[in-house]
Amino acid sequence: MSFIKKNKIIFLILLLIACQNNSSAQGTWERLNSLTSENLNSVYFVDSSHGWAAGNLGTIIHTSNGGDSWIMQDSKTENNILDIFFLNHDLGWAVSWEVMNYPFGTYVLKTTNGGLSWDSSTFPEENIFSQCILFQDPLNGWMGGKPYPIVRTTDGGISWTEAEIDSSDFSQFPVFDIQFYNSKYGYASGGVVDCCGIIWWTTNGGDHWQVIDTPFVALEPVYQLFIKDSLNVLGVGGDFESWGFGVGMMRTSNGGSSWAWEYIDVSGVAWDIDFRNENEAWASLGGEQKLIFSLDAGVTWTPVSTPDSSMIFKLIFPDSLHGFGVGTNGTIIKYKPDISDVQNEEEFSPDGFMLFQNYPNPFNPTTNIGFRISNFEFVSLKVYDVLGREVATLVNEELAAGSYEINFSDTDGSASGGDAYNLPSGVYFYQLKIVDPSTGLPAGRQGSRQSFTSTKKMILLR
Repeated sequence: MSFIKKNKIIFLILLLIACQNNSSAQGTWERLNSLTSENLNSVYFVDSSHGWAAGNLGTIIHTSNGGDSWIMQDSKTENNILDIFFLNHDLGWAVSWEVMNYPFGTYVLKTTNGGLSWDSSTFPEENIFSQCILFQDPLNGWMGGKPYPIVRTTDGGISWTEAEIDSSDFSQFPVFDIQFYNSKYGYASGGVVDCCGIIWWTTNGGDHWQVIDTPFVALEPVYQLFIKDSLNVLGVGGDFESWGFGVGMMRTSNGGSSWAWEYIDVSGVAWDIDFRNENEAWASLGGEQKLIFSLDAGVTWTPVSTPDSSMIFKLIFPDSLHGFGVGTNGTIIKYKPDISDVQNEEEFSPDGFMLFQNYPNPFNPTTNIGFRISNFEFVSLKVYDVLGREVATLVNEELAAGSYEINFSDTDGSASGGDAYNLPSGVYFYQLKIVDPSTGLPAGRQGSRQSFTSTKKMILLR
């Protein structure tokens, strides 16, 4: 047997072992180059490539290549920007405060061209300070803050009105986050430090909001929520004082009827949370210079240091292979998935939606990737390397219901995608998404960070 053939067999065995490993280890994070030294308070990605980060002194930066490079956008304000949200590549909003010059209060920024230009409008009442913003569609949006905890718009942000909230001792406490599971069911979270953490929820699209019952009030504010499904919601917060109890978690498993608050024996405050896949979650601890992760859907947590001991406050996973975080001094970090991290997942998959294992696998130089959809859908099928970099786009179009098979070749660029020429041997991931063409986001997102996706591994062996 030749030396080259022996090496190829050894390489194949090692790769197969790697692919068979259980997903028991989390990936790592790396620090990216940044255009700014201003604190970044918010980050939002509509897909793995296109994202925005916003922060102090009107800072907004944009990437179209997954964070490899960024450009500065002109927000036309020097106010601190607290939150930013995009429905698709073009339509986005941000919220800022004016506290130095009259009139004091909330200013809403809006762009219809991906941030090439931003327009600003003032909230119709003075001394209202909103600090989070999201939209369900181009017209219907929400902001949370104080002293009006929840306000809504039905005309794309031209006008805003105070939301109807039931009477409660806690109903007018500040709101830090609003998330919707679908067009009807939504949650908000907030509270006051050293006092209590509050949850609001709606079952009728925001026409009316209920407030958490007194027995379920948390001991500290709940800063961010993640809606896992119609019954399970997880919020994060905590006590940042050195003599406090540390990171806290707020949970419901019955659609908001009852809640439980617990401390997880990790010092600090969790400021944000997002799930990489159905079971793996990450939260940012800000000044503790740490992140925490869970591999069991948020039941148990493990702390890890951030790159360069940076302070990360906000993070987002646009899909299971890509994650981004931002924090003080312009810091931007990016998630690097481990080879054994990504299982053959079908995350949040609707009936009749299926991604099949490629064949042959391992392959050289050609393989076939099959999938099935049950309705007329806008479909995205892409290939990534182990660092999460996109190497090929195989499908990006509307398709009728049915079964499909796509040929992927690494040889001459003639296959779908065409940009996979001369790929090196190794493990690659291919990911199928059903995309809502009206927003450019994964179907079902509705302002929350859930998506219908499926990811599988394949091996290129030369």
